[in-house]
Amino acid sequence: MTTTQQYPYPPPEPPRRPGSGQGGGRGRDARGAGDGHDHEYGHGPDHGHSQGSGSGGGHGHSHSHSHGPAAPVSKHLRKVIAAILIPFTVAVVVGLMVLWPGGAPSHKRTGVGFDRQTQQATVTRVVEVSCKSVNASGETPTGDTSTAEGNSAQQEAGGTCKKATVRVDTGKDQGRTFTEIVQPDQSRQLHEGEKVVVAYEPSAPKDLQYSVADVNRKFPMALLAGIFALAVVAVGRLRGVMALVALAVSFMVLTLFILPAILQGSNPLLVAVVGSSAIMLIALYTCHGLSARTSVAVLGTLVSLLLIGILGSEFIDWAALTGNTDDNTGLIHGLYPSIDMSGLLLAGVIIGSLGVLDDVTVTQTSAVWELHEANPTMGWRGLYRAGIRIGRDHIASVVNTLVLAYAGAALPLLLLFSIAQSSVEAVANSELVAEEIVRTLVGSIGLVASVPVTTALAALVVSADRPGQEPARPLEAQPAAARGGRGRRRKK
Repeated sequence: MTTTQQYPYPPPEPPRRPGSGQGGGRGRDARGAGDGHDHEYGHGPDHGHSQGSGSGGGHGHSHSHSHGPAAPVSKHLRKVIAAILIPFTVAVVVGLMVLWPGGAPSHKRTGVGFDRQTQQATVTRVVEVSCKSVNASGETPTGDTSTAEGNSAQQEAGGTCKKATVRVDTGKDQGRTFTEIVQPDQSRQLHEGEKVVVAYEPSAPKDLQYSVADVNRKFPMALLAGIFALAVVAVGRLRGVMALVALAVSFMVLTLFILPAILQGSNPLLVAVVGSSAIMLIALYTCHGLSARTSVAVLGTLVSLLLIGILGSEFIDWAALTGNTDDNTGLIHGLYPSIDMSGLLLAGVIIGSLGVLDDVTVTQTSAVWELHEANPTMGWRGLYRAGIRIGRDHIASVVNTLVLAYAGAALPLLLLFSIAQSSVEAVANSELVAEEIVRTLVGSIGLVASVPVTTALAALVVSADRPGQEPARPLEAQPAAARGGRGRRRKK
């Protein structure tokens, strides 16, 4: 006679050995056999495989390794996330349509700085000549040689200059040549065969209409971009390809929407918010897929950007920063007086912080998701504490990176203050440096805040959700196959 003995709780699992156990279940019935637990480390389209089927076969234990997308959440949480993000996405699309500029406004070129007509050209010949022979006055300049200007003039008069012949390669004057005198103390020296960019001023005398403005760097820049793209694809594979696509879209939004809309007279802050939101949505979902994990990262980024916008607006106004601090911003203000330069400064703070925010929020969300899949029984407090420990390390490195990035960009300016032996207080009080300080600190505060905000959102989402699991039933009500082969004993 055969009887089945029922235990009030699952018996302890014996040490696992290859081929041990009596369970003969396959597929779904093999899961959790023996220990009474359902070991599923991930849901959805992951590359899972089941072990434990076959004659005399081992105990069932399913391993579902999360090499694929993140585990999907339940319909209820998807509805909650969609209720927040869909209206936000619609608002961004409407903002793009309303503010779309249709191109930058035209204006009469001033011939100053970047606002010049330029053509491509080639240096065809370079010969050395006496600087005195090409001096317009033919006399040695006089003056105090102890000054930088006087010493430079003295060297130019007594040194050897270069006389370069340059051929215009593009435009209506293609094939026309002109000469360029290169002083010995100039930082950029011309060489025969070198590709250059020349500025064209139609109102100047014919002999002075063209002048060398810069070197043509198209080939080395394109080569470097190609190496970067190959490195990203080689390491990131499909994710790398999607990252490059997102990067291209970000540049398109910047050049086709943000910059022309500001030039058309739209509010720079509003344009930056709409444009950076569009970049955020496109970049995150393109790189990381349409999932709850990505949506949580989007929400964390959105909250952090809102904080950066509020703090930036308050402190730019409080510190009386005009945004008009150098020749380039002065030229912009001169060409388009209607542009709010302080608003443009705030727009730059928001856009500049977006790229680093994406990195922080995605990393924190992924960390919490992986912690949950490694230990599904961990509650949201445990997930938050574990995730915030990871985030503290991230904060330290990211803030230091941001500060050094801004310091590196402003290094020539800092050198000037060092040469002038200005005090730290005087340097920090100048508007040029104060702008960078406000930009750095506001962005860093947003980055620091994004870690607990995103970690808390991710922990709440994954801990409140148990997708794909059925309610627990009493052991007596479960089928014998679900309880596992080791739960049955035969008596004769």
